[in-house]
Amino acid sequence: MIHQFDAIIVGSGGAGLYAALEASQRCRTAVLSKLYPIRSHTGAAQGGIGAALGNVEEDKPDWHAFDTVKGGDYLVDQQAARIMAEEAIQAVYDLENRGLPFNRTPEGRIDQRRFGGHTRNFGEAPVKRACYAADRTGHMILQTLYQQCIKNEVAFFDEFQVVDLVMDNGTCKGVVAVELSTGALHILAAKAVLFATGGFGRMYKITSNAFANTGDGPAVCARRGIPLQDMEFYQFHPTGIMGLGILISEAVRGEGGILRNRAGERFMERYSPTLLDLAPRDIVARSILTEVRAGQGIRGDRRIDDYIHLDATHLGRDTLMRKLPDITSFCKTYLGIDPADAPIPVLPTAHYAMGGIPTDIHGCVVRDGAGTVVQGLYAAGECACVSVHGANRLGTNSLLDLVVFGRRAGRHIGDYVQQAAAPSVSEADAEPARSWIARLTDGRPGPHGGHILEDMKLVMMEKVGIYRNAADMQNAIDTIQALRERYRTVRVQDRSKTFNTDLLEVIELGNLLDLSLVTAVSALNRQESRGAHSREDFPERNDTQWLKHTLAHLEGDAVRLDYKTVDTSIWEPKPRTY
Repeated sequence: MIHQFDAIIVGSGGAGLYAALEASQRCRTAVLSKLYPIRSHTGAAQGGIGAALGNVEEDKPDWHAFDTVKGGDYLVDQQAARIMAEEAIQAVYDLENRGLPFNRTPEGRIDQRRFGGHTRNFGEAPVKRACYAADRTGHMILQTLYQQCIKNEVAFFDEFQVVDLVMDNGTCKGVVAVELSTGALHILAAKAVLFATGGFGRMYKITSNAFANTGDGPAVCARRGIPLQDMEFYQFHPTGIMGLGILISEAVRGEGGILRNRAGERFMERYSPTLLDLAPRDIVARSILTEVRAGQGIRGDRRIDDYIHLDATHLGRDTLMRKLPDITSFCKTYLGIDPADAPIPVLPTAHYAMGGIPTDIHGCVVRDGAGTVVQGLYAAGECACVSVHGANRLGTNSLLDLVVFGRRAGRHIGDYVQQAAAPSVSEADAEPARSWIARLTDGRPGPHGGHILEDMKLVMMEKVGIYRNAADMQNAIDTIQALRERYRTVRVQDRSKTFNTDLLEVIELGNLLDLSLVTAVSALNRQESRGAHSREDFPERNDTQWLKHTLAHLEGDAVRLDYKTVDTSIWEPKPRTY
């Protein structure tokens, strides 16, 4: 079946919905999603969206941009960071005007709180920059944008899994997707396609990511010859629920929560004397792991389930229920703990991909270090890399990235489709996907994908995690290559057509295996420590050799690496101190 639109948005999180909202004002737009839209992972974002409104303390967009660049360990493209910080203010007010119920100051303005790495006057002291709706900010953004898209008559293809891109001489003409309710293949043809499929944290054993976060967009692009940028940089959030990975928002520390070790020490005083518990996430995550390695975890016996305490007892029950109601509920549900009475056991959890599909500041996908645009193809949100996060994303900048660059991409699509020719597609364009799915469902015996998935997640967690070294990462690469070889013989055991989740999981596994390989190879290649990429065998940052973006081309079983210049046009790279 073939559907014709001007614009197809793949993914229904914040970036996809904002792009659809903007594009739909000028052209026929459809959103394709493997989930019902308001179940998208944007809804799990808790703490806030960063914008230098200055409602509580003096603030400026330039301070925000600088914090973003410094927090990203100077791998951030600086003009893109400045655009994001400057457009943040209007983006937040636009969300407010569309109905988002932000928390308010006594004067009625949007309230703001502190978040890690955000400072005033270029690093002088912490600043209150995070605009928030209790601890469910992402959920509110998702609801607001979805309602606006319905109002704008955006077409929705819910529960469709994208499996391929339709390309013609370097120009994107649409996507191929499986309708989960019937198993039928559909071609959605369009003048412009935008990927907003979110992250791929499910390649790690312990993660804050939802089960749906399997990197569908980047994997499909990689198999179609589009490089992936800076995949070695994967952020571990410092405070996931011990053993589960469910996120305990940075907002807890923004409200005054304190990290404590076995002895009850506020150990961040040693690692970040200025920002303490609100240092950038890479620093806090490494600090927690360092304490555990040193025997200062709460259990103190250096077992894998040692943990650190996040103490919010001094905040009081009223503050916790008013500003952190969901976190309070999570603790009661999953831990049997009331954070007003007892500290929360936490450990770092795989959280956010700084790398992804390379784009320019308009969301246009680029295919090389020279910035050559792939006509008709866009990306935004966590699956994309315009490089406003560099080597380490600051808290609140994820939701900001979604709305600023989702909006910019949607507007650019609206302009682009006015002059682009309508694509010509046929059923033959779905043949590669049809043949692949036919092989997966041919009934032949083969291994179960679940065992491959568990092996992949474990090796990524243990060998390509917070601390890395060459031997471990080479071991991970060898293991993943062997798993990819086993994957070629995997068969779907459920051959039914209706809501075949077995088929969906096998497709997702293939995406995760490809992205795990690209991540591990990129990490082994970068012989320095920068941001979230911490090498025990190369502990120092090396701007002379490694102040450059990685572009990784997936070519069958090999990964070919290239590079792209980092924009350092505003601030000269300096050592990070907090």
